[in-house]
Amino acid sequence: MPEQPGQLQQPQATTSHMMKTTKRGRPFLKDTLDLFATLIVSLELSTHKQFFKSFPNSFTTDEAAANLAALKFSQSNRGPDPRDPSRIVTTTTTTTFSMTRDMAKAMCQHFMDARLIENAADRNSNLFKERGVFVLTPKGLHVLERFISKNGISAEPLAKVFSSQPICLKLLHLERRSTDDEIIISQAVVTALFRRFAGRAANYMPDTAPLDQSQEYHERSKGIPLVDVTERAAGLIGRSANTAFKYCFQAVTALEWLCDFTSIVGRDEAAEMAAHFVRFGLISLVSDKRKGNDSAIIFTVRGSAPTGGNSPVSQQGEFRCTSKAIYRITDEGRRVARWDVPQARAPNGHDSPNASSTNVAKERSSLERDASTADHTYPSTKGETSTTVGTDPKLVRRVSLSERRDEDPGESRRRGQKESNADRLRFILNEPAVRNLFRDFLKTNFCEENLTFWLEVEDFKRKFNTTSSARGGADSYRAPVKGTPGQAAMEKHHDALIQIAFIIYNTYLAPSSQCELNIDHGLRGELVSYLNQVMTEVTGKAFQGRVEPEQAAALNATQLQTMIRLYDRIQIHVFRLMATDSVPKFIKTPEFKALKAWVDDDGSTDDDSIDPAASTPVLPPGLVENPEQGRVHVTKSQAGNEHAHRPERPGKSA
Repeated sequence: MPEQPGQLQQPQATTSHMMKTTKRGRPFLKDTLDLFATLIVSLELSTHKQFFKSFPNSFTTDEAAANLAALKFSQSNRGPDPRDPSRIVTTTTTTTFSMTRDMAKAMCQHFMDARLIENAADRNSNLFKERGVFVLTPKGLHVLERFISKNGISAEPLAKVFSSQPICLKLLHLERRSTDDEIIISQAVVTALFRRFAGRAANYMPDTAPLDQSQEYHERSKGIPLVDVTERAAGLIGRSANTAFKYCFQAVTALEWLCDFTSIVGRDEAAEMAAHFVRFGLISLVSDKRKGNDSAIIFTVRGSAPTGGNSPVSQQGEFRCTSKAIYRITDEGRRVARWDVPQARAPNGHDSPNASSTNVAKERSSLERDASTADHTYPSTKGETSTTVGTDPKLVRRVSLSERRDEDPGESRRRGQKESNADRLRFILNEPAVRNLFRDFLKTNFCEENLTFWLEVEDFKRKFNTTSSARGGADSYRAPVKGTPGQAAMEKHHDALIQIAFIIYNTYLAPSSQCELNIDHGLRGELVSYLNQVMTEVTGKAFQGRVEPEQAAALNATQLQTMIRLYDRIQIHVFRLMATDSVPKFIKTPEFKALKAWVDDDGSTDDDSIDPAASTPVLPPGLVENPEQGRVHVTKSQAGNEHAHRPERPGKSA
């Protein structure tokens, strides 16, 4: 690539590696989605005929295999040179895929399992066949749209596809372990997934004439389609004793829904998540009328369960993947889904049970009672002291109504007051989907480091505070008794905290650092003065502006606390800077307005977006083998939103 005026060309490096695969034999999810989107961008979707029918915006088995045999994708990123911020460098990454026809067909089968593509002539077929014709699913279009937007690809050739087919409006993403790509299971994740699965109210499909594909998908997106089932009581001969069950669904229907509206990529993963619904008492089996010689696949999951009490959570749950199995949403499931509100009325007059608000104030679901909350520090823009609410039930103090108003970004709007930029920033930081959009906005304005610094310090303080709480408070932060197994673990955790502290310093605060922050001169001087004092005591030499790992290792607990207090003050400064400078510009962007309207409309910020630290264990993070936390976030399709707000045609129902 020729060098452009005013730019430096990064030397190109070539690496080669095999795609990592999971124990289930499929590629990791990110590789799957990137490869899928790259394939679709390279294809020329057109009209193909099969069984005397024409299918627009489709592709054939041969076309997919030929493109996957030699697929290439280039991406260019422009940004400041880390060694000289005054210069702009362009980095070009070229990814090349190469595979045989059989491997290409196997990869396309993974795309079908993930519900990214489907057989155009037979939507019920789950096999990627020879001489087949295939189209994108609504979920596939959602993934493709995000890939195009993220990589700055021209979407003009695909405009007809986005305008003519239904698109998944909201997709729920479940975080996966970096080591094996398995979904991280926690109560918070199961709660968020089930609320999306159950919907805002019982979803009984319209009783009108057969719906077209777009209408059917729109209705299914509201939650799992439900029916009422009447079953004969077992063991009663000669009597017509029937039992009616409300809010029922077929097991296969549940698997299809989970694959269509979440980042789950196969029926095996969907069945395991459904088994967790059973384990948490959210759904239960009504009947399974398969015959003795019918095959049955049963998925069983295990986990911890509270001892004593009346908790519906059990140590084991199983889900039957048969065409005859019928499940229902339990009373516990309805409470977790928050159906029990006065407005909760299903379509076509089907009332959800307990539709009065009597039980709402008195009763909370077991999942909500057991789920832990995260530490958050939100400074005021006027210089008041920030407030941190702890996670340990023994240490949590009562929060006054005035404090709650300060923490709630929507309270100002509800009281008719003008919403401040600090309120808006708290809203942005609390809502993962909006926070990701804000990060992209800051990146285009070359100030993404403000947000990443704030989030990293927040995570750093949470880890330190969790450790201090477990040890009896920050003032008693001491190592366990010498000679015990806990001593080595605690010392290891303390060393990890020190390393994190100086990684943050070297990345954001050291002179000429890679992502140097523009902070108050007095704050920077106070930090440098303190580090100069500490490093001189440790090394006997004057501080040179950066801290090496061997120097950081000598820091003690008291000095670490002082560093945290300095970071906290800088974090407050950065919060105010984002609130006063970046937020006013960000909220005027059309992307923010559209996304915020969606969040306000369906309440995703409360129901579906679990904070990264929402499942923080009681033990200090350094004392657990796997520090990754389960979390979820929702992405929204802009093209899907335009579909949703398009005027209806006469005679068509939404």
